[in-house]
Amino acid sequence: MSVAVACPGSFDPITMGHLDIIERSAATFDEVVVAVVDNPNKRAMFTIEERLELIGAETHALDNVRAESFSGLLVDFCRERSIAVICKGLRAVSDFEYELQMAQMNYRIGGVETVFMSTSPKHSYLSSSLVKEVARLGGSIDGTVPPGVEAALRSKVDAPGPA
Repeated sequence: MSVAVACPGSFDPITMGHLDIIERSAATFDEVVVAVVDNPNKRAMFTIEERLELIGAETHALDNVRAESFSGLLVDFCRERSIAVICKGLRAVSDFEYELQMAQMNYRIGGVETVFMSTSPKHSYLSSSLVKEVARLGGSIDGTVPPGVEAALRSKVDAPGPA
């Protein structure tokens, strides 16, 4: 039996921590769908298309990984694609409380199981928000995102704003 897993997130932008979870999921499950949420209530730095392109560029060597966008409920996305499992990375104990509630709700309303993967200690401090903030303030983000993502991020932060 083939088992597909969804790795959901905003990936604005994808970080080395995200890639760690995606790569480990690809080694564990038959198929990995990186589920990029399109949340109109969040102000993203990268468009959905840009995020999908960056993820595709960073995961192209993983034959069993693809990225797709969705809006609405993750369980509906999973049901439409016959995905039975959600894989979430946990950075700290503080993540667990919120993620556990979400996992229980996803199971209740959609029957989708959630597995948690602990983030590698070398990436446990990373978040897309933190990386963007450091980049905006001119700090080094070397090693927090892949080089292609860093270039895309730098082009966004260094671009002149509206007059």
